[in-house]
Amino acid sequence: MKGFPQVAVLPMRVLVTGGTGFVGSNLARALVDRGHEVRILRRERSDLRALGTLAVEHAIGDVRDFESVQRAVEGCAIVYHTAAMVSYWRKQRQEMFTINIEGTRNVVRACLRQNVQKLIHTSSIAAIGHTTDGSLADETTPFNWDRYDIGYRISKYRSEQVVLEGVQNGLFAVMVNPSVILGPGDIHFHGGQIIRDVRKRRLFYYVDGGTNLVSVDDVVRGHLAAAERGRIGERYILSGENLTHRAMLTIVAEVVGGIRPVVRLPRPFVRLLATTSEVIGNLTNRKPWITKELAAGIHLTSWFSGEKAKRELGYVFTPFRETVVQTYRWYVENGLLT
Repeated sequence: MKGFPQVAVLPMRVLVTGGTGFVGSNLARALVDRGHEVRILRRERSDLRALGTLAVEHAIGDVRDFESVQRAVEGCAIVYHTAAMVSYWRKQRQEMFTINIEGTRNVVRACLRQNVQKLIHTSSIAAIGHTTDGSLADETTPFNWDRYDIGYRISKYRSEQVVLEGVQNGLFAVMVNPSVILGPGDIHFHGGQIIRDVRKRRLFYYVDGGTNLVSVDDVVRGHLAAAERGRIGERYILSGENLTHRAMLTIVAEVVGGIRPVVRLPRPFVRLLATTSEVIGNLTNRKPWITKELAAGIHLTSWFSGEKAKRELGYVFTPFRETVVQTYRWYVENGLLT
């Protein structure tokens, strides 16, 4: 694949949890293209649009149900655990903790019981701490988000601890930590919500701070490389470009024809918006547009180094503008921006 040194890998049976999701479906497609026999673990009512007609075996179950996880893992050489819930709404915290932490525990337990060769765990930069001196965070930056009490970050960090417990018990597991992901196949507009909002001219403001964004294609290649060359018990940041929020939104606006961000929102105003939005969400039982947890750390500059993945996995990333072009083209071609 583009930019990554190739290692000859014999076809094998592999499992992808969360195989109908954004990362999981793209990963399943890449594995099928490589000649592997791919099984996905999905819930009975999962949205299958991201898979299309991809020839994969469907194991019906839920990561919260150990028996269904064990049945899905049986006979697989490698397990890619991409299933997770992303939410910054406190009302959904317990459900998210159960899926992300206990679901990972079930996957680790099943992998140990079924003697799989490797587990590749999809973590996140959310599980990594932030720096306060302007340097880039890396895999060794300690988790220091406790004061912000952001449920998603806590769940991803604790999930990694579960994986490391599995390593202590003899499991060959590798963790990958993607940043904010964009790319084709994001039918539910996770990272792609930025593109839709800018295109519809609803997003013409910015907040202080910055983030790191990465192409889903690079994330998929990072998973494959981690399975081929990753070291046991290690984590690898799969990052793209480090950008301020304003620079990121400016590039998106230039590509999709939106309004460049000209209005800076101060932190107190963002917190007020989040509080109001969450109160309305709790009253109406509809997911808030912005939550207090999301607003808590959005002003920080969370930039990351991908040097370890580059050095050990041969990882390279696609420029952000190119990623936006590819993503926008896919949305237009599939009529999802009407």
